[in-house]
Amino acid sequence: MTYLRRLLDDLLDDLMDELPAILIVGPRGTGKTTTAAQRAASSVRLDVPAEAAAFRADPDAILRGLPGPVLIDEWQNVPEVFPAVKRAVDADGAPGRFLLTGSASGDVTGVTAAGTGRIVRLQLFGMCMRERLGARSPSIFDRLDSGLRLEPGDGDWDIRGYLDAALRSGFPDAAKIDSAMVRERWLEGYVSQVTTRDATGAPGARDPGRLRRFLQAYAVSSAGVVDAKTIYDAAGIDARTAGAYESLTENVFVTERVPAWSSNRLKRLIRAPKRYVVDAGLLAALLRTDIPGILRDGFLLGKVVETFVMSQLRAEIEVSRSRPALYHLRDAAGRHEVDIVAELGAGRIVAFEVKAGATVRQADARHLMWLRDELGEQFVGGVVLHTGPRAFTIADRIVAAPISTLWGGSRLSPN
Repeated sequence: MTYLRRLLDDLLDDLMDELPAILIVGPRGTGKTTTAAQRAASSVRLDVPAEAAAFRADPDAILRGLPGPVLIDEWQNVPEVFPAVKRAVDADGAPGRFLLTGSASGDVTGVTAAGTGRIVRLQLFGMCMRERLGARSPSIFDRLDSGLRLEPGDGDWDIRGYLDAALRSGFPDAAKIDSAMVRERWLEGYVSQVTTRDATGAPGARDPGRLRRFLQAYAVSSAGVVDAKTIYDAAGIDARTAGAYESLTENVFVTERVPAWSSNRLKRLIRAPKRYVVDAGLLAALLRTDIPGILRDGFLLGKVVETFVMSQLRAEIEVSRSRPALYHLRDAAGRHEVDIVAELGAGRIVAFEVKAGATVRQADARHLMWLRDELGEQFVGGVVLHTGPRAFTIADRIVAAPISTLWGGSRLSPN
């Protein structure tokens, strides 16, 4: 089958020309192995028990006998891989020797510390729309950072189109399935994989039913700022188990906590994170819902749309020149909140409001205008992303734009 190029490919090629070892991490089934395999001359599959056992016995000898670049797949099954790669790189630091892939972050075990200074880490999440459509436009962060203005869109997208794109998910094997029923079964199987095979090392993890209830409660709270107690009460589990489950699901890149943004210029901002399921299709599978069901529930509709938008922005982080960090913002009194705040270099800010509707009024940008006024020149620009066809200026440095602006280059042009 034809390889569908990812946003990460150009960066990966550049890094391999200069660095000896690169680690690609991200959710299971998002194409890490496929992307790495485009460049590998040989491979070690550590999800195959026989290969994993042989590698544990003598990793140094195995690595010496393989032509490079060597792909080491699912590293987390044999954590000894890191010190072995470190030793190999110390002996020969030629560029492009090793590519490692994994479906766990390793942060909870600390084993990746062995590769510090030797192995550069990249993240690959689900396929975004820029990748699915083959769009070559620059990152939305870079476009905004370059002082680009918006132009009218073509009106090709509406709320049903966005929901179809969202529920197709970013998992390549799911996205290529035309039948919604078959795709839902695939995603439900992914949930089962997470709650059984991936559920190791956490209290209560031997009970997939409890972990599934936790993920369902998490899905209801996706794109929301809720306290942990709300989630574990809804799941019927205690605080200790919920904390372990959250660490577990973050470690395998199924859930994510986006931190609250803070600044010396703004007072009384809350510090609670915003929680997301990383894939909108997975969210829908957890809640056993579909497009008609989401359209009947305005509360859920907003969550699905924002979860989808966040997945598009998350995919841009590694390849953006500005290397943004993503946050949310809310003050303690609840008077002001901004859905997504991206901090660029030198503390510059671009911010997004996400609206699951086709009509945008000036009032929909009031939080962005407040943030602009508070930050002054530090505020680069704000966008109200919506499901309608039109792009237009709302106020100084603040525009309304279709969500499809995130992957369509025609709607942005130089000032």
